Amino acid sequence: MAAARVMMSASIISTSSSMFFKAATTPFLKPNRLRHCFNTHNRLPSSKRLFTCKSLYRPHVQIKEEGQPETLDYRVFFVDDSGKKISPWHDIPLHLGDGAFNFIVEIPKESSAKMEVATDEIYTPIKQDTKKGKLRYYPYNINWNYGLLPQTWEDPSLANPDVDGAFGDNDPVDVVEIGEIRGKVGQLMKVKPLGCLAMIDEGELDWKIVAISLDDPRAPLVNDVDDVDKHFPGTLTAIRDWFRDYKIPDGKPANKFGLGNKAANKGIKLLHFDS
Repeated sequence: MAAARVMMSASIISTSSSMFFKAATTPFLKPNRLRHCFNTHNRLPSSKRLFTCKSLYRPHVQIKEEGQPETLDYRVFFVDDSGKKISPWHDIPLHLGDGAFNFIVEIPKESSAKMEVATDEIYTPIKQDTKKGKLRYYPYNINWNYGLLPQTWEDPSLANPDVDGAFGDNDPVDVVEIGEIRGKVGQLMKVKPLGCLAMIDEGELDWKIVAISLDDPRAPLVNDVDDVDKHFPGTLTAIRDWFRDYKIPDGKPANKFGLGNKAANKGIKLLHFDS
């Protein structure tokens, strides 16, 4: 499947926020002038509209672990039916149709090891993050499945005027999945976006897309943040507070949030592909 820019919109309380992302281009390099775009506008300047990238639709991917968990050498690779390694960031499709998206679990709920896609390694496997040569852990468990939207990248060269002019954080777009099932590292879930939080981490914009697995029994009941408040009371506040405070035990300041410190009032919907 050939895919280029994706344009999506988020309807937000009393504002029209633009979330700019770029698409991934190779198995192990950062993207170059390609973008996925969460945007309230349907068009971009013509100088930024002409590009293509290859997206391999591989519905039957498997994971292959190398090394032992919670070691520096541990990696979770993705392989296709032939056993060939592929990139979870670049080769898994984003859009599944009917408002559904692929979501890759990096950190299962109720765990604390800081797992993430290694954006600077070939095939971008999932590994445990490190700092000064030591494995990183959150100070407490995260209470939801956490991971990324494939083929997205928060552009560090674009300032968002609706979120204090903050620039993207140079990483894939994050997802917080609120369903009842605990995922596994590398698990591919089909999710429905419900809203988003505009976290500002040390001046960088780091969107948190709140979503739910389509396999969750309560998925038919929720379509936006108002439904989340009704059927998952307190969850949006808990997500915001968790991401606001998790760095405080390490002596760092609390993270901030744009958009009035609230989640976007509506979910994200796909408008169209440019290919």
